[in-house]
Amino acid sequence: MTIASMAATFAGVSTAALAAESGMTNWQLGFQASVSDMMDDITWFNAFTLIIITVITLFVLALLIICIVKFSAKANPVPSRTSHNTMIEVAWTVIPILVLVVIAIPSFRLLYKQLDIPDYEMTVKAIGYQWYWGYEYNDEGMGDLYFDSYMLGDPLDPEADVVARQEVATERGVTINEVPRLLAVDNDLVVPVDTTVRLQVTAEDVIHAFAMPSMGLKIDAIPGRLNETWFRAREEGVYYGQCSELCGVNHAFMPIAIRVVSKEQFQTWVTAAQEDLDGANKQLMASINEQKKLAAGKLEDISVAAK
Repeated sequence: MTIASMAATFAGVSTAALAAESGMTNWQLGFQASVSDMMDDITWFNAFTLIIITVITLFVLALLIICIVKFSAKANPVPSRTSHNTMIEVAWTVIPILVLVVIAIPSFRLLYKQLDIPDYEMTVKAIGYQWYWGYEYNDEGMGDLYFDSYMLGDPLDPEADVVARQEVATERGVTINEVPRLLAVDNDLVVPVDTTVRLQVTAEDVIHAFAMPSMGLKIDAIPGRLNETWFRAREEGVYYGQCSELCGVNHAFMPIAIRVVSKEQFQTWVTAAQEDLDGANKQLMASINEQKKLAAGKLEDISVAAK
C-alpha cells in the first residue's frame, strides 16, 4: 500500500477523492480509470479483442510477405495454374466463424450484465434537454428532489470561461483544475459510494445519450421512452461524461458530472437539498474539503514517520 493510500484509508476517504481525480489526463489515449465492476469488464473485453485483432493482423501480414517472396515473378517464372484448394477454403470459412463466436460470447454476456439490473438501493432519473440534464430523486425519504445541471463557463470565449470557472472554484474552495473546461457543471448528480443505483433515462425533445466512461455507462435518452441501466461506484470522487448522441448545435456543451460521496455525506446532502439545493451543495463541498485536509494531514504525518 502506498503512503497516499494509507493516508486516504486513515482519513476515511478514497485515493480518488484525495487527489480529486476523475480518471482523466491530458492527451489521454486509453480509457478513463475504472471505478466500477462494469467498467472493469469492459476494459478486460477491450484488451481481449485487441489481442485477437493483433494476432489476426500479424498472421495476415505474414501471409502477405510469404506470398510476395515465394510467389513473385522472379521465384516463379512459370505461374501456377491452381484454381482452388478445398482445405484452404474450408479453413478460411470455419476459422473466422470460430473467432466471431469466441468474441460474441463475452460480448453478449457483457451486454446482458449492463441491462440486467440487480437489487438496487436507490433510483435516479436523468432527463435530457437541449442542452442540459435534469435529475430526479423520487425514492422514499428523498422527497421530490429535482434540479437541472448546466455546463459551467463560456465555451466560445476562453477568457470569460476561465473567469467563470475560477469564480466557481473559489466558491467551492478548490483549484480551477477541479472545475474542468467543458465538463464541470453547476449541480452535480450526487450519489453514495458502494451503492447500486438504478438509472432511468429519457429525453424531453430529441434523442440524447447518457454516457459516463469511468463507470461503464452509456444508454440512449429517447423522448417518450424510459430506458434503464445501473451503476455502482466503488470510489469517492467526481467523474465526468458527456451526451453521446448528436442532439443539436450545442451537443458538445452538455456534460455529465457524477459526484460520489460517502453514505453519511449523501444522507446529509439529500436531506438539506430538499429545502435548499445551493446550500446543500456548499455544505457538501465544505465536508469534502475538510476530508481532504484531514487526509493531507495524515499523509504528512505518515511521511514524517517514514523518514
